[in-house]
Amino acid sequence: MKPQAPEIMTELRQDLVKMPAIIRTASGIIIFGKRIRSIIFSTDMAIIKNTNADAVIAVYPFTPHPAIMQGISMVADIPVFAGVGGGLTHGQRSVNISLFAESLGSLGVVVNAPTPIETISAINEVVDIPIILTVVTEQTELQPRLAAGVDIVNISGGQQTAQIVTQVRQQFPDLPIIATGGKTTADIAAVIAAGANAVTYTPPSNGELFSKKMARYRAAEIARTTKK
Repeated sequence: MKPQAPEIMTELRQDLVKMPAIIRTASGIIIFGKRIRSIIFSTDMAIIKNTNADAVIAVYPFTPHPAIMQGISMVADIPVFAGVGGGLTHGQRSVNISLFAESLGSLGVVVNAPTPIETISAINEVVDIPIILTVVTEQTELQPRLAAGVDIVNISGGQQTAQIVTQVRQQFPDLPIIATGGKTTADIAAVIAAGANAVTYTPPSNGELFSKKMARYRAAEIARTTKK
């Protein structure tokens, strides 16, 4: 029986955004000696600073900006996978942002599904960190993108995610796969069973977390005043 790891926690850090425990059953992806299983999907710096995830994937629906990347890198005490575009933003700008991400200490760069193969090749020529390709459909042709320099795929196919993971795993038995885990333990278990090595998890929003805390504060205040 494996001995239980001792845990250290302070009173001020009790409210961590914790990853679902089932993600620990995934094999993980070892990048530069670090095993990554759980990846939080967020650009909220307060959440990124207060989570037990192994890494953060910082992608967002706007053109990548160095100031955002720098802010997240300064706050995060876990490895960062930084979004560098690939859709609206591609070509030399994506290359420049990728090099900037590496200079900030990012563990990998994430390119969007529409990224031209030429952009992937150009990024691969200048960075010495993994290139992660987001895959959103089973129709994506992976072989030419892998040949261009993609090291890891990040499968985010909505309700079809587990199915896409199964297909990719059958075609590429040794390819490192990250997959979106969904909102339930069953969804996460499904993508792990399908072959995902690591899982991304979307945490509650800052507003949702604050709402729960405010409810506790109100309950405590009512209890305190009632005793008077």
